[in-house]
Amino acid sequence: MPDSLLKKYSGAVPRYTSYPTAPHFHEGVDTGVYAEWLQAITDEQTLSLYLHIPYCDRLCWFCACHTKHTLKYEPIAIYLESLRKEIAAVGKLVNRDAVVTAVHFGGGSPTMVRPDDLVDLMAALRDAFRFSDEVEISVEMDPNDLDEPRYDALARIGMTRASLGVQDFHPDVQRAINRIQTFEHTKSVVDAVRVRGVHSVNCDILYGLPHQTEETLADTVRDILSLSPDRIALFGYAHVPWMKKHQTMIREDVLPGIEARFAQMSLAARMLVEAGYEPIGIDHFARPTDSMAIAQREGRLRRNFQGYTVDAADALIGLGASSIGQLPQGYVQNMPATGEYQRMADNGGLAAVRGVAVTDDDRMRRRVIEEIMCRFELSFDALRAEFGADAEAIVGEAGSFAASNQDDICRLVGDRFTITEAGRPFARTIAAVFDSYLANGKGRHSIAV
Repeated sequence: MPDSLLKKYSGAVPRYTSYPTAPHFHEGVDTGVYAEWLQAITDEQTLSLYLHIPYCDRLCWFCACHTKHTLKYEPIAIYLESLRKEIAAVGKLVNRDAVVTAVHFGGGSPTMVRPDDLVDLMAALRDAFRFSDEVEISVEMDPNDLDEPRYDALARIGMTRASLGVQDFHPDVQRAINRIQTFEHTKSVVDAVRVRGVHSVNCDILYGLPHQTEETLADTVRDILSLSPDRIALFGYAHVPWMKKHQTMIREDVLPGIEARFAQMSLAARMLVEAGYEPIGIDHFARPTDSMAIAQREGRLRRNFQGYTVDAADALIGLGASSIGQLPQGYVQNMPATGEYQRMADNGGLAAVRGVAVTDDDRMRRRVIEEIMCRFELSFDALRAEFGADAEAIVGEAGSFAASNQDDICRLVGDRFTITEAGRPFARTIAAVFDSYLANGKGRHSIAV
């Protein structure tokens, strides 16, 4: 890949886990608006639940999540009381016949929650919502939190997918990001959840970390492959110290540059494909028999705030501090500050403080961006069938971009706008062409590669 091409298309753009993106949320979407949106959910619609646990017992310096460090359990216990109140309040507003098909516990570190509290939290969810008999329950796991009682509690709540952050196993890299986690410890977690019947394991790898080289990353990839995970996420480290102050603990002079990041990404992706994993979108890989690989082949792959997903629920309900929900009418985010979130949840149950109602143009552009991010192409005929005459605006924009592009990163092929193999690493940049909000300058983003 020529350096000139990398520099040209690796500018800072959104990750497009939503559209409009979060910098365009506003305070006009409050608890009153959110309550109306929840009450409008019908008995035929399906639900996905995301629960945010904003605590960690160590603060990883690379992390960009909403979380805080604590070595005491009392703040977590108090937070869980407020979370259960929000769950009950949302459950009273949502149509009881709407079925929950997926639950995701994220953080922070959900595995910091004590076994009895985790079981009680799931019981609160089941009291408030109607669950499908085949509900998928995924949990983000920190190996350093886990012990036998927690493994047993995770089995009791019905966990079907375990997601483990690995990042890089090299000691120098781990020290530089304050994330000490041995391969042996990680393997013990994978073995423990599989013994308890978990059918899917996901591992996250990061490239672009301090002191990371192609050699250290290759060693990590080989170690991960030896665990035979069902899915692997290969993310580029997003250095955003203006948003996350603890990232200032990472020295910028030991971060790889754009060319080195691209080489690391390319090497890891090649190793995963050679090992039999199918590439999914821009940063996921899955075994051919995994539901994500099957969804991609069948054109059902989706993208939301958890990244690539097979979750086809009509509404994603975010629960907990900073959680973001996606409903047919738009997006809504809870109060990020934990203490203020607890006050709101304790006083009225709902804690929404901002969001955005989507317009018809937003829905169309969201579809376009999702198609580009998930399938690397856009069918004009399909777009016209869904959005009618409004689609002609997108057809014109796509045609103009393809005609003006001299680097062969995209082409018009029949009725399709197609991203070439050379253009796939820059899918975020190409998707940004169709983002009508980006030019207003709101928000700062990470680089695209």
